[in-house]
Amino acid sequence: MTDFETFHEVVRLHADYAAVVDSHDWDRWPGFFLETCTYRVQPRENHDQGLPLATLSFESRGMLMDRIYGIRDTLFHDPYYQRHVIGLPAVTRVSGAPGKADEVLHVETNYAVFRTKPDQLSEVFNVGRYLDILHRTPDGLKFASRICVFDSEMIPNSLIYPI
Repeated sequence: MTDFETFHEVVRLHADYAAVVDSHDWDRWPGFFLETCTYRVQPRENHDQGLPLATLSFESRGMLMDRIYGIRDTLFHDPYYQRHVIGLPAVTRVSGAPGKADEVLHVETNYAVFRTKPDQLSEVFNVGRYLDILHRTPDGLKFASRICVFDSEMIPNSLIYPI
């Protein structure tokens, strides 16, 4: 069972993450993750069958920073805004001492991301669930792993920004 303070920290982490990504504050995005981490955007079908193929897959904070470089300097795309709507997290497992440096939380949270291009109506862009492993650090909770399992087998051909 997770205490309210820890639950609130998880909710705050999700809210802060969404605010940073939705505002394109790219310099802050990698800071949500441990140095060695996993960030993956994967179709539900592949995830459920244990298949490794993912739309995006990064294995370190350095790789996340490289993605930011790509977003800013090398990828050409129609600009768009995105807006996250994130459900309440379900802490499915906790190990280590609560509130201590060895605490690890496994969390599942539903999400929906809407995309708006400047000259178009908003549209549902990506819907699914986050499967997170969070580690407690001196700077608060950080993602050791964030797997974004999206429900549709089809995605738009321009998955540029993090989900």
